[in-house]
Amino acid sequence: MRIHYALLLVSCSFILSASAQFQRGDKMIGSSVGTLSLSSGTADIEVSSIGSNTSRITGYSILINPSAGWFVSENTVAGISLSLNPNSKKTTYEQSGSTYQRDKNNGFSIGIGGWARQYFSGGSLLPFGQLALNGGLSTLKTEGFFYGGAGLGAYKTSYKGSSNGGSFVNAALSAGATKMLGQNAGLDIFLGYTFSYNKNVFKQTTLRDDGVDGSIDTRSENETSTKFTNHGFSAGIGFQVFLRKKK
Repeated sequence: MRIHYALLLVSCSFILSASAQFQRGDKMIGSSVGTLSLSSGTADIEVSSIGSNTSRITGYSILINPSAGWFVSENTVAGISLSLNPNSKKTTYEQSGSTYQRDKNNGFSIGIGGWARQYFSGGSLLPFGQLALNGGLSTLKTEGFFYGGAGLGAYKTSYKGSSNGGSFVNAALSAGATKMLGQNAGLDIFLGYTFSYNKNVFKQTTLRDDGVDGSIDTRSENETSTKFTNHGFSAGIGFQVFLRKKK
């Protein structure tokens, strides 16, 4: 019986000490693992009316998402985050070694937000739930051209467009765990649900050159306003550094 009581006492002491490994005033600084994605590919397209075509797609996207938080209790941390996402994509279409169409997009978004995380137990593996909300601004620039027709009916259309007043709001609810790597670092693994709302006003100018002689025969401008929402699920990893409060 004494051994059982001793084991129970040791277990309770371990649980209490593990659950109190953070204290109010500690800091947590980290990020979802920054990602850089590069893409490049080709596709061969055979259309009976126009023959063989090749499309080439290249692009990149960089996602940077640092965050900083403060423990308001032993198990609750709240903080702020910053998101940066430059991206680009270019698509070209070729026939017989000549490019007859090209579309290029360059985008950038920046946002700031707040988040709160609740840890549920102690030890080397710390389950948590997190709620995050952020919003910001986005820009988009596009340009491209298209050669069509043949002979006297040949023409070229080109366009340029931009959006400088885009805005977005994102909300995310996630659950995961922090695997402690010593006393001052941890690796996050999480799954979550995301909701986003985007609003944009896009202006585009289109020029047409009939006969492809370098002169502009027609010019048109249009403005498009868009609003859309999106629901999705996410999975990811992150890295956290814990800065202990000086005693």
